[in-house]
Amino acid sequence: MSVGLQILGVVLGMVGWLGAIVSCALPLWRVTAFIGNNIVTAQVMWEGLWMNCVVQSTGQMQCKVYDSMLALPQDLQASRAILVIALLLSAVALLACIAGGRCTTCLQEGTGKARVATVAGALLVIGGLLCLIPPSWSAHQVIRDFYNPLVASAQKRELGAALFVCWGSAALLLIGGGLVCASCPLRSGAMGVSGKRYKLNSPPSGQSERLAYV
Repeated sequence: MSVGLQILGVVLGMVGWLGAIVSCALPLWRVTAFIGNNIVTAQVMWEGLWMNCVVQSTGQMQCKVYDSMLALPQDLQASRAILVIALLLSAVALLACIAGGRCTTCLQEGTGKARVATVAGALLVIGGLLCLIPPSWSAHQVIRDFYNPLVASAQKRELGAALFVCWGSAALLLIGGGLVCASCPLRSGAMGVSGKRYKLNSPPSGQSERLAYV
């Protein structure tokens, strides 16, 4: 049962890691908000962590990578750094999960292998928590500006699809890391039947006397 939980945790972690990569690359973090009665728009703005795109009403799309990283807002710079760290940490955790898996022979069976798998699961959980910060921060900024009367309607944005993908990926990383940690024994003494110690019961006093008499 623990082997199945470990495999399921690694699979969920892998799916969450791939989803986090997709959400990091997509420019759909902030999209143009349609405010007012006029639903005919000439262009739609998409804003992401690395580029922004303009989609014309004719279907043409033009994307441009940000020219200077230092000229970006602080929340965007922090979101970039946190998400990249989360991706790298999750990648290391997945490799450690594979090395410490019970169905692999990368490491010798024992307490050391179980500890590697436990640490890998904890790193997956930390990666999932880090993946929660950038979309939550960006969503807070979008919602605050949307309800701010001082912000012009043309500058207001809505939540993009990449935010929801990042939230879902973070949830998968958290669940996967939790399953990997739960599949490992908490104590090194938690062994199977072969590792149990049996205590020999001494014979009753009367039987020992009869044996001595014989």
